[in-house]
Amino acid sequence: MFIGHFAPALVVAARPKAAGLGTLFVAAQLVDIGFAVLLVPGIEAMRIVPGITAMNPMDLHHMPYTHSLLGTLVWAILFGIIVWLATKRKAAAIGAALVVVSHWFIDLPVHIPDLTLYGTPPKLGFGLWNHPMIAMPLEGLLIGGALLYYARLTEAPGGNRRLWLLAGLLVLVQAIDWFGPKEPAYSLAVPATMLFAYALLAGTAAWAGANRRPRIAGAIP
Repeated sequence: MFIGHFAPALVVAARPKAAGLGTLFVAAQLVDIGFAVLLVPGIEAMRIVPGITAMNPMDLHHMPYTHSLLGTLVWAILFGIIVWLATKRKAAAIGAALVVVSHWFIDLPVHIPDLTLYGTPPKLGFGLWNHPMIAMPLEGLLIGGALLYYARLTEAPGGNRRLWLLAGLLVLVQAIDWFGPKEPAYSLAVPATMLFAYALLAGTAAWAGANRRPRIAGAIP
């Protein structure tokens, strides 16, 4: 799961007192951002094992601080506190924290068993990465439905051009993730690419959501 993680961000962003769309895009991938950072000093670890799943070659064998349910909850609480300090809006903080937590539950259906509850076995994951004909439409439905929901419940003076540019970028990066060349072995290029992609998407989301406001009740879509 990649761009499907942004579906909760779009749903929460449609609420009147939510944090900005860019902030919620960061929330959606916060534990993966943390994972990429922790890969660099070796605190968490992964390997490239071609064929380990049908959809990607990542063996995510050590992620106790980011991809355990307990770790995700800690990241969510900390991020929620940061959002509350920045906005002074309880609803914004709670919404952002829930988006962080959603990451683990969206990962659970697609990952092979590499997620944990608190950093030690049992390892969990239902393995849809081995079933592309299920995983790929599921991701498309998640992000497509969320984009339409956000577009319907919010509006911008200049129309939806920025939002559809964001949608196009999401499709592009997902296509590269699915069909682009894979790294033959782990190197620092892997976390660097991850961080670049997340920064690009969050920045574009901030731009796309900057001039959007909740649609006035009763207005014609």
